[in-house]
Amino acid sequence: MTQQWFYPAGSASQDQWEVSLGASDSTTTVEGWKHTGIRVATLGEEPLSLDAADEERIIMPLNGDVHVTIGEQQYLLEGRESVFHGPADILYTGINTPVVISGVKGARVSISSAPARAHYPVRHVKKSEIPVELRGAGNCSRQVHNFGTPAALEADRFIVCEVITPAGNWSSYPPHKHDVEQEGETALEEIYYFETRPAVGAPAEAQDAIGYQRVYASDERPIDVNAEVRTGDVVLVPYGWHGPAMAAPGYDLYYLNVMAGPGPVRDWLISDDPHHGWVRSTWDNQEIDPRLPFTAEQ
Repeated sequence: MTQQWFYPAGSASQDQWEVSLGASDSTTTVEGWKHTGIRVATLGEEPLSLDAADEERIIMPLNGDVHVTIGEQQYLLEGRESVFHGPADILYTGINTPVVISGVKGARVSISSAPARAHYPVRHVKKSEIPVELRGAGNCSRQVHNFGTPAALEADRFIVCEVITPAGNWSSYPPHKHDVEQEGETALEEIYYFETRPAVGAPAEAQDAIGYQRVYASDERPIDVNAEVRTGDVVLVPYGWHGPAMAAPGYDLYYLNVMAGPGPVRDWLISDDPHHGWVRSTWDNQEIDPRLPFTAEQ
């Protein structure tokens, strides 16, 4: 049950892509996976290219600057030192759009995707325009970059954001689900792409930066993931309760979320695990972790 949904770094590579997972014919397909996709690559001497396809895409630097060519138009996506140094520019490509991606050798790029039908125009969103949300409180404090959410970006199917969780904190908590189309809930597949690092001030021997991700059954469909995650790992959530995503003490945790589903409404509506939903009410009396927000200087 774990192996189908947890992909350690290197186990979902394809050609130039270090991660290539999803519903597209050009990715490593997963049985039953229909609505979302992710690709990650480190740029080298040769550019990356993606053919036109019936999928919408968001291209985002993980570190370094990235150049994207669409037809005669060129875009410079301003990046960052790492995913822990604030937002980066993003480029929404719409559907049926071939792209060529290049940049300084060693820069890293992610492409979030979802099969789609409606056409929305290409949009370059600068890092200074990206909504930064500080969510939760106390040891459930985390930072969310809402560049691909319905309120921030016009798109057809997917909802995309990235989350930074300071060392020792929990995110994706309380455990929740979005696997049924019903009042107050939308059915959405979800991808977690992880990166980790030793927290600021950690000693030189702190090299094996780890976090943890939990997914478990919400109905008769079996799923049981309790994964130790590191940079480059991916967890797929087809259904079920998921959370917490735990940043181990001493190590900061990052994840890129890609969500989409079959429902008529592009919205992130969730149900909390009734055993743990009460935790939200405790945040009213707690302060947000003072380590947040993570910025370009950290």
